[in-house]
Amino acid sequence: MLDFELKRLGTLMEPESGNPHEIGGVLNPAAVRGPDGNLYLFPRLVAKDNFSRIGIARVQFNEAGDPCGVERLGIALHPEADYELQADGRGGCEDARVTYVERFGRYLMTYTAFSRSGPRIALAVSEDLLHWRRLGLATFEPFRGTDFVGVSNKDASLFPVAIPNHRGKLQLAMIHRPLFPGSLPEETDCDECSRMVDLEHESIWISYCPMELDGLEPKHLGLFNSHHRLATPIEPWESLKIGGGTPPMMTRHGWMMLYHGVHAEKANDAANRRLCYSAGVMILSKEHPRTILYRSAEPILTPIDPHERDGVVENVVFPTGIDCRTDIGQPDRFDVYYGMADSRIGVATLHVPKQLPTTKQPIVDAPNATVPLVPKLSEVPV
Repeated sequence: MLDFELKRLGTLMEPESGNPHEIGGVLNPAAVRGPDGNLYLFPRLVAKDNFSRIGIARVQFNEAGDPCGVERLGIALHPEADYELQADGRGGCEDARVTYVERFGRYLMTYTAFSRSGPRIALAVSEDLLHWRRLGLATFEPFRGTDFVGVSNKDASLFPVAIPNHRGKLQLAMIHRPLFPGSLPEETDCDECSRMVDLEHESIWISYCPMELDGLEPKHLGLFNSHHRLATPIEPWESLKIGGGTPPMMTRHGWMMLYHGVHAEKANDAANRRLCYSAGVMILSKEHPRTILYRSAEPILTPIDPHERDGVVENVVFPTGIDCRTDIGQPDRFDVYYGMADSRIGVATLHVPKQLPTTKQPIVDAPNATVPLVPKLSEVPV
């Protein structure tokens, strides 16, 4: 095997008939093994008016060891904090990722809190995956004069162990995607204009937070700092933006995470061009995760299944959960849980090759470079 192989297993979870919490879809789940060895999902449950909760479900497996269904267990988080509510009564706790952080001996959840200020990264902590306590919004030091307090942010996930920052200090590291002004796909997809892309935008970032050595209970995490743009759009399938997907997991080659990329599909009618969300693989160095060892030149998952093409948001595959199958003696197999057109949850198996494939694109990100890319409506400085 010379490349990453992914095989769909099918639809795992879809809206439950008669359940008002799921009338708008179930999607984008976190996935993590619990203290009892079972696999738990934390899907986004969408009710009327896009009011989103984070649910809890236990994955069921068939005799072959493949995931085949779920048992719903309730709600993990319901929008109730100010930073989760909007003025019109709407709100959202969305798109969770859950990581067992060894230093704390706790599960930490990152999720998107959607308030009147827009999407922000929030955190919660649990010992058993069934009971969660909010830690509030993630806080960030300013970056080159930009205050992250006023910047929307999404797609956050944490490393399970302390990671060396640029000075070699072991800290809690977060993958995230700040949404700087002018960087939405709808804004960057414009055929009539040309641009030079400012690489501070539309990218995957990594930031770091000091970890307490005493009193390991994470009562409130400190400021995330040492901000570094980890990766920016390169290939055509990700030309409009890239963002995080599954939390980093250790493999034989280093830290692996699936990420999403967005491009505009060609169509006969330019006014009806549709955005397409696909997924690729990124491998980061075990010792220095700011170094990218491998990155997909082509997506490993694209929306081709009918449930991926048609739904609340068309043409979307969005990986958010991942599970290493050491439980069945297959450490190179990873089950990937992903949103299908913002309506359902699918699952696929990904096999990690014994050797990393060669990659044709540069994988070292020059911090202040600009390169020609896709057309953009305007260029907004950081």
